[in-house]
Amino acid sequence: MKNKHSRYILLAIPVMAVLAVLLYQVPYVNDRLAWRIDSWKAQVKYALNPPEEEFFIPSNQQAQLEDIVAATFQALTRTPTPTLTRSPTVTNTPHPEITPTITPTPSPTPTPLPTLALLPGIRHEYQLWNNCGPANLSMSLSFWGWEGNQRVTGEYLKPNQRDKNVMPYEMTAFVNEETDLKAIARVGGDLETVKSFIAAGFPVLLETGFEDPREDAKFTGWMGHYEVVNAYDDAEGEFYVQDSYLGPQIAAPYQDMENRWRAFNYLYIIVYPPEKETQVLNLLGPHADEVYNYQQAAAKASEEIYTLSGRAKYFAWFNRGTNLVALDDYAGAAAAYDEAFRIYPELSEEERPWRMMWYQTGPYWAYFYTNRYYDVINLATQTIENVSEPAIEETWYWRALAREALGDVSGAIADLEEAVELNENFDTGWYHLNRLTGE
Repeated sequence: MKNKHSRYILLAIPVMAVLAVLLYQVPYVNDRLAWRIDSWKAQVKYALNPPEEEFFIPSNQQAQLEDIVAATFQALTRTPTPTLTRSPTVTNTPHPEITPTITPTPSPTPTPLPTLALLPGIRHEYQLWNNCGPANLSMSLSFWGWEGNQRVTGEYLKPNQRDKNVMPYEMTAFVNEETDLKAIARVGGDLETVKSFIAAGFPVLLETGFEDPREDAKFTGWMGHYEVVNAYDDAEGEFYVQDSYLGPQIAAPYQDMENRWRAFNYLYIIVYPPEKETQVLNLLGPHADEVYNYQQAAAKASEEIYTLSGRAKYFAWFNRGTNLVALDDYAGAAAAYDEAFRIYPELSEEERPWRMMWYQTGPYWAYFYTNRYYDVINLATQTIENVSEPAIEETWYWRALAREALGDVSGAIADLEEAVELNENFDTGWYHLNRLTGE
């Protein structure tokens, strides 16, 4: 009898396992369990291999050391002819994240902003697991009467739910291609810019840095986050945001917002009906022109480099690099990123924004177009190895291009296959994969 019960138990185990797997696929169950499982897996991996303890060292830093040694040796010898250093070859290619330049309408004489402004009518959504970008874009659209939700935006922005990031250009592309509304993204914003749009009736979608005030930073740390700003109050010195993670109408002190916003180059997105485009361009003024916008953002980052310290200075150098990439100054951008990566190890482990490369591609652009292919590969590989799940298609894509440049075509194809598997809507990845495979 005992053996009979044992057989039943042994037969029941695989049946229960199959039922558990099927139950996990039910959306309601998956939404509530997936993030817990992912969080547990991440904590285990990060405990065994703390990502904050690792840092990227650009090969250029070693080259600079060798140049110093060579220069010293030359000074000690009597060589009449100076050594010539060849500048890196820079290939100028269009930046896919830059939209065609919009001709600005002359700005009207500015009028004083009200000290208080509130835009009701946003349908708040708590984000599903790993769904910050789609949820916040859905909230921005809801202000203008769009009836979809984050599942609709997510199908376009994150066909793979495990994708670690949604790029700003993907957000604007969804609005411009999949809805009757329009969207425009700009960088180098300031608090007055945000207030001016809110006062004029436009909520502002920001990309910011985030550290969960409710969790132990040891297990969460710094990460990227989108949030919709729909109110401000000068008397209190606060913005009010629709936060997909923390909740509706969360107060954000002006200084705190500025500090967190710096991490993403002060990037902001405005969603608007087509008939209001002239008003949006007037509010942007000369920043409607994208080249001018990046030039001013680069100047702003350069100023902050000399006035800030610590992690804020790291972000300022990073922002300078990002703006110079957009302006096709890849050599200047590479130098800026080198300095950011030099500062990074000097930060305390608690301060290090070790997820930075989940959200940024600028260093890959800069190093690739200054022929520093090994730096691209090393940075991408470190990013892939440090993430709990290597679900960042842009990272695989850039490693693929660098591998191809060094003659490793099979390795490039393997990386591109991984990139498009992670995001089936990744058109640039499909283009290069088809180019290499002849399909």
